[in-house]
This record gives sequence, structure tokens and C-alpha cells, in this order.
Amino acid sequence: MQKKKKNQILENIRLLSAGAKGVSVGKTEDGKTILISGAVPGDTVNARVKKTKKNYIEAESIELVEKSPYRVEPQCMHFSVCGGCKWQNLSYEKQLEFKQDEVVNNIRRIGGVVDFEISPILGSEERYFYRNKMEFSFSNARWLTLEEVNSTEEISDRNALGFHIPGQWSKILDLKECFLQEAPSNDIRLAIKHYAEENRLSFFDVRHQEGFLRTLMMRQNSRGEWMVLLQLFEENEVQRVQLLDFLLQRFPKISTLLYAINPKGNDSLYDLDIHTYYGEGFLYEEMDGLKFKIGPKSFFQTNYKQALELYRKTLEFADLKGDEVVYDLYTGTGTIAQYVARNAKQVIGIEAVQEAIDAAKEHAALNGLANCTFYCGDMKDIFNQDFLKSHPKADVLITDPPRDGMHPKVVEQILNLSPKKIVYVSCNSATQARDLAMLKEHYNLVRILPVDMFPQTHHVENIALLIKKS
Repeated sequence: MQKKKKNQILENIRLLSAGAKGVSVGKTEDGKTILISGAVPGDTVNARVKKTKKNYIEAESIELVEKSPYRVEPQCMHFSVCGGCKWQNLSYEKQLEFKQDEVVNNIRRIGGVVDFEISPILGSEERYFYRNKMEFSFSNARWLTLEEVNSTEEISDRNALGFHIPGQWSKILDLKECFLQEAPSNDIRLAIKHYAEENRLSFFDVRHQEGFLRTLMMRQNSRGEWMVLLQLFEENEVQRVQLLDFLLQRFPKISTLLYAINPKGNDSLYDLDIHTYYGEGFLYEEMDGLKFKIGPKSFFQTNYKQALELYRKTLEFADLKGDEVVYDLYTGTGTIAQYVARNAKQVIGIEAVQEAIDAAKEHAALNGLANCTFYCGDMKDIFNQDFLKSHPKADVLITDPPRDGMHPKVVEQILNLSPKKIVYVSCNSATQARDLAMLKEHYNLVRILPVDMFPQTHHVENIALLIKKS
């Protein structure tokens, strides 16, 4: 039996295009597809083989032989270590081109649909500093560089406030800068770390489950108001009050300041009691005259400006005349449902998370939308024949499922419901294409519009318009 070669190096691999999850795609000398991380399309690289599959090879770039003409200088000093913005070294124009190609190729290859209108991808006005929510972790065992690991000198500064290193959950990258959230996000984070070290506040130890400071969340609205939430592993009232007072004094833009005590084995927020130290405990956001109340546990699109464009385009695709019954599947907090409600006779939203449905009802009341009705339940269970019999028939159906796409039972019920028009919003064009394949016998895919919600990453949204066949 032939043994697998260890540390096999493939030389002078020319990368031709972008593949799924941001890898670059090339061919070996014998024509086998190779997926390479750590490079951009157009590069020629030497790569170390990580996995060999039947139809392709996975590898990582170890040496850049020839630079791609599409390469640009990354903005952030933490690029390649952080793992958050893997396409910072690729020109934005090419990012958009590759994202659109991915959507189109998925629909044609996976969905088996060839003939449809392709609207040019909608790029983001902000290419950096576009996120309205960021989360960071404290650690007393920060990630060390290779030079630090190999050093014989003792390393004393082990505290970190930043992101988890991909594949190394217990290690936190100590962030000096981040280009995802606007000012004063960086200043607040750095000030908290400096204050904590000056005042000897303990950073969380994930292995021993001890320490004081655990996580930091910041979110802001379009009016420049800020929410800051500190998650503490244990209560220490004196230290907590002093730290929170410091933040309020130093940063007047903080509109509401919150904290939570979390002694659990994980950082999840959904089951914690959130305490309001200052302010109302929430922010308001407005979108074309609609008002939304955003709390620390609320889901809200993290790229506000591009989300607004996404909703505008969804409404444009729906092309409502005012007399239609609209179903909104996977409605979340009802943002899309309420955005289209002003142009519809009635909107029925369905969502699995009770807290999201509660927020949707609250927002509908806040916006005076009496024509919105929301139901909570697992989509494949609640969206059934009994539901369809007891509710008005939909003229238009909007669906915005999670990355896994729609359950086959949900697709089956959509076919039973048989709306004239479907607007399918997706954050994963591969699962969207799979669902389109199940719908194509009864619906024509008329038009798609990819939307870039997350510049500098490989992620892309897509809106698809389907019309029932006559």
C-alpha cells in the first residue's frame, strides 16, 4: 500500500477563480481541481496539501510566487490572523465580481435553472466600518505570535480583548484596531482594556472558568447612539460600578450601559438577565419611517445601510399594488414584513423564535401596522395544511430562511399554497439553489439580484423573484 506523502508541496499553482467560503481555485498539472486558502485569484503560489479528496485537493498557500493583479494592501494590521475579513487583500471590484459569479453558478449548477435575468450585484457604499454590532472576548491567555512562542524570554502581558482565533477557541487575538465598526468602537474597547489592566481587574480564564471580565458587546444606531454591554463572570459591585462610571464619564455617546453576570460554561446571552446601569436599556432604529426597538438580545441586520437597500429591493421585487395578502416566512423580528405591509392588504409572518415574534408584534404596534399578524412555531410544523385552510390565500410569498435553507416540507407547503409570486431572500445561494430546483417545475425564476452585505468577506445575499407558471 502506498503511504500518504507528508508535507506535500505543490509548486507554481496558478489560481483562476474564487470558490466557496473564500478559497481560491486552481488546477494541478494533471488537471485536478485544487482549493487553496491564504491566496487570491490571479496569484501563483506554492501550496502545502492539507487533504486529498477524490475530485479535488485542499491546500494552503505557503509562498507567493507571483502576485495577482487584483491584490490590494490590507487595511488592518491583524489581517490573516484574525480571520474576520479574509478578502481585504482583494480589490472590492473583484470581490463583487466573484460574489455574483458564485450566486449565478450555484443557481445554474445546483438549481438546474439557466435562463433568468441577472441584475448587477448591489455593492455596499461603506466598504469598512459598516457593522452596527460587534462582540469581543476577554482572556488572560492571549494568542501568541510564532516569534513569541519561540522566544526564551518570559511573556508578562498575556491579557487580551478581541476575537477568538479560528480553530483555537481558547485563544483570543488582542485587537489593536478593527475596521468593521465606526468610531468610537476602537476607542471604547482599548480604553476598557487599559482601565482594566491599570486597576488590576482579572480577565477571564476559559480553561479554569474564573476571572471578572468576560465579554464586551457594542452596538450603535444610525443616529450615533451607542449601547455597551459588559458580560462579567462573577459579581464584584465595587469594581463593576467603578468601571461602568469610568465608561460613562469618558464616552458621552453611550446612550445605554448594560451588564450581565454569567457564570455559565458558555458566553451565550439569550438566557441571561440583563441589568440596565444607565439609559433605557435599548436603542431605536428607523428605516424609511418605520421604527424598531433594538435591545441587547435583538436580532437586527448588522449592516444597516445595506439592509435598508435589501428591503427596498425586496419590496421592488414583490411589486405590491395594495390589495395583496403577503406571507413572510422566517420573519424574524418582522422587519421585512413591516417594510412591505404599508403596500399590502395583509401580511402574515411566521417565525420559530418566540422572543423574535414578541418583538415583531411590539414593532407592528409601535408603527401602527394593524394589518400584520405573527405566529410562532417551527416552520415545517406550523406552516401546514390546517394553517393554510384557516388563513387567507397568499398572493405573494416572501421567504428569508437561515443558511440551511428551507425544509422540504416547507417547500411542499409553498407549492400547496401556490402563490402567484415568490420573493426568496437568501444568505446562502447554494441552499437557495437547492430549493429553487424543487420549485422550478411550477415556478419560473425571473430575476436575481445579489447584494453585498459584508464587504471584505466572501459572504453574499441574493434576492430571487419567482413567478407561477400559467
